[in-house]
Amino acid sequence: MKKLILSIGFVVLASSTVISQERNDDAKKQGPPSLEQIFKDLDKDEDGKISLKEAKGPLKNDFKKIDTNKDGFLSKEEMKKAPKPQRPEKRN
Repeated sequence: MKKLILSIGFVVLASSTVISQERNDDAKKQGPPSLEQIFKDLDKDEDGKISLKEAKGPLKNDFKKIDTNKDGFLSKEEMKKAPKPQRPEKRN
């Protein structure tokens, strides 16, 4: 009986370790969101543009820089031309 309990415990522990590692790997592979994902997440009225009200985070902070035609909206073309945010260097 003790062997059965130990075996079950080992399987549960091994399974949770594998699942945890897979989640970590997925997070590492994910990287920055695509342009399509940004619009899907932020363009709440689905008009194909992101307003200052819809923008969040660094996009909201740099809105005026990215809005090159000064119409109050960010188009996909403006987003493609926008400078990429600086990311901190990874430490090994």
